[in-house]
Amino acid sequence: MHILIIGAAGMVGRKLAQRLTSDGALGNRPIEAMTLVDVVTPEAPEGFTGKVTLETVDLSTPGEAERLIAGRPDAIFHLAAIVSGEAELDFDKGYRINLDGTRYLFDAIRIAHGQEGYKPRVVFTSSIAVFGAPLPYPIPDEFHTTPLTSYGTQKAICELLLADYSRRGFFDGIGIRLPTICIRPGKPNKAASGFFSNILREPLAGIEAVLPVPDDIRHWHASPRSAVGFLMHGATIDLDAVGPRRNLSMPGLSATVGEQIEALRRVAGDKAVKLIRREPDEMIMRMCAGWAPGFEAKRATALGFTAETSFDEIIRVHIEDEMGGKL
Repeated sequence: MHILIIGAAGMVGRKLAQRLTSDGALGNRPIEAMTLVDVVTPEAPEGFTGKVTLETVDLSTPGEAERLIAGRPDAIFHLAAIVSGEAELDFDKGYRINLDGTRYLFDAIRIAHGQEGYKPRVVFTSSIAVFGAPLPYPIPDEFHTTPLTSYGTQKAICELLLADYSRRGFFDGIGIRLPTICIRPGKPNKAASGFFSNILREPLAGIEAVLPVPDDIRHWHASPRSAVGFLMHGATIDLDAVGPRRNLSMPGLSATVGEQIEALRRVAGDKAVKLIRREPDEMIMRMCAGWAPGFEAKRATALGFTAETSFDEIIRVHIEDEMGGKL
């Protein structure tokens, strides 16, 4: 089996490649080759014994999508995107990367399907940013998509494309609406939601962190470990069971910032909590007002997707996976 991961240098892409390497198979099919792609050169996963191809590619450049699928990968994980804050600040770049790049990929597959019947599984990472206020709590699976950011709008358009291209039989697609992934390892990125991770990751490492929003902000979360699990399950699930509604809101954990902080206190003590510095940011607070507080996620749960059930668990996953199990 040949796997293509677009966005393989990102945090989730790296963890997905390593998980695939550890498993050695996707479903019941052994993995013989992986093509890892990003705008910066990805790293090969440790321990993979099959063929690894590393590509530095901007998917929004015409012709690149056709080249990437020339090897006819059996499963394609499309994770590449610029994040919410950057997409809001740079309108043209957001649409070029998040929409045009995805459209080029889908069309390249469509053309190959018409020529030789090529029909891969496509797993697309969407986002809960496709929903916008006013929002019920919890948000039901039937709730309409009304994004209030450019990033959310770009993801919503791609969801429609994925559903239509799947309906037409060009590929077998599934859209995974990721919760905000927390705790993200590494350094802060430009995502407006990055503070959810920052106020936990930095204090756990003994570093000060800035909190730009009030403690009563509520949001929907899952760990990086769960995100990889969502993608793996999406790549192997029976799509007849999913039906024509190919985009699914993933299960997760609804929590306020204050509840996050109290979980940090329980796991790491007052010393860690004292490293959080409150510094209000009006732009981020305005964006937060339209973010999803939590989901029912009944369809995804019934289809076998799972996530954490407490923030203590999310913090402990980070300690296990990124800190060697020790504070």
